[in-house]
Amino acid sequence: MCGVTHNEEGSYDIEDLKLKDAQRVKLVKELLRKLILNKDEIQRVGEAFKKEMANALDEKSSSLQMENTYIPELPDGTEKGKYLALDLGGTNFRVLLLELARGEILREEFKFYHISDEARLGCGIELFDYLAECVKDFMGLEGIPLDAKMPMGFTFSFPMKQHSLHSAELVTWTKSFNCPSVVGRDVVKLLQQSLLKHGMENIEVLCILNDTTGTLVEGARLDKKTRIGMILGTGSNAAFLERAERVHHWEGERHNEKNVIIDIEWGAFGDKGSIDFIRTEYDKEVDNGSLLKRSFTFEKYISGKYLGEVCRVVLKDLCDKRLLFTKASKDLFPAPWKFGTDNVSHIEEDAITGSNTSTIKVLDKFNYKFNVDYDEDDIKVIQYAAALVSYRAALLVSICTAVLLNRMKEKDVTIAVDGSVYKHHPRLKRWVKQLIKELAPEKEFHLMLAEDGSGKGAGLVSAIAERINARNAAADECQKLKQHNITTSPQKHSNGVNGAFHTSDINVYTNGHTNGHH
Repeated sequence: MCGVTHNEEGSYDIEDLKLKDAQRVKLVKELLRKLILNKDEIQRVGEAFKKEMANALDEKSSSLQMENTYIPELPDGTEKGKYLALDLGGTNFRVLLLELARGEILREEFKFYHISDEARLGCGIELFDYLAECVKDFMGLEGIPLDAKMPMGFTFSFPMKQHSLHSAELVTWTKSFNCPSVVGRDVVKLLQQSLLKHGMENIEVLCILNDTTGTLVEGARLDKKTRIGMILGTGSNAAFLERAERVHHWEGERHNEKNVIIDIEWGAFGDKGSIDFIRTEYDKEVDNGSLLKRSFTFEKYISGKYLGEVCRVVLKDLCDKRLLFTKASKDLFPAPWKFGTDNVSHIEEDAITGSNTSTIKVLDKFNYKFNVDYDEDDIKVIQYAAALVSYRAALLVSICTAVLLNRMKEKDVTIAVDGSVYKHHPRLKRWVKQLIKELAPEKEFHLMLAEDGSGKGAGLVSAIAERINARNAAADECQKLKQHNITTSPQKHSNGVNGAFHTSDINVYTNGHTNGHH
């Protein structure tokens, strides 16, 4: 991997800090230099990511799950039919109805349902029973009979261990959920049982996936060159299309799959210490104040849940060292976890406009008064800190994305992205694009916004699952017939021709449904 272009000060594509007091400039820049990765560190992060990926695929110890999703192909334009889709990942649960034709979404209906604290933190059976009640309500609203035969996709955005396209056990709850009785259990079975209990015995859950995989699949519907899906929002993760021969963990029978989507779960990258060399005291403080210490290491550098807190901790250090807000009361400074990442995005808007308007609005929220509690030099220090924290996030995302691109055979790849940080941070997209070019110079790539993969992806993967199931069933039947032909003693026909069944008969039987993949 090549290095990233730095200016002489080593502060990247960020406006240099210029204040009235030259000594203050020197002290601030020396203090925040630790947020800037040098060429060697950039190289080491990329190598660590590659090694962790390889270890996980070889089923060795790794901070990455590299989960086999068992989705061996992307939308091909033949997807058709009506599908129910469920999207569970936050306090609002969503039920959708998708109608597909020729690979396009003709119709999309959905409804949000609130999940109470009792359901999120109580008995797991009650949670899944509530999900089934929501499905029942939604079907009534859409005029779908309860006994209707309906395929369903389930987006379940929590760490899970997949056993097949339609079987996965929960590894751990995250976000605001904690139903201990569900951990280690097959969530598809629990959902299917609850649907059955509520009179929906003809709904079949064909697939389970997370929002990142859904983003990749929805991206591939929009652009056939899509091979990577990425979420840069409150949390962060990536998925990509990997060559099936590289994937050792594969439960059940293979059917000559060429590729398979791998869910990296990169939020945990570094949990085993592989990138501790970039860890600053700021990162340690954020980690110590988080609910899950020494976990989700990578996510704590890059995601919306943590970027605001990283920036707040940096600014607090500058305050403590009398380099920021020297005129203001310490009581005004935001408390831990009260400085959201939206504030970082707003501050960064001033780097685009060349003004201080957005930064002043952010400070107004915390009751700081301009020219009383702070001055223009304080604004410049805040903007400089927000820029460094933001750029480091963009760089780390770019390093790992470049590793994915460089391992692919394709020269031209589209990367489907969704998430609030990607959509709302004013400079992150431009930085990521610029950095990936430098880190993967031999690749052509395109960053594409692919919204609502968590909803649309579930319907699309259901359609793919139907296609795969039909093809595999035909191929398996074809194989059985071949075996039968081999093991059965030939019968003498009246016309004297031996053999009861011919290859031509098999071709007629399968009627082309195997698509050539016998």
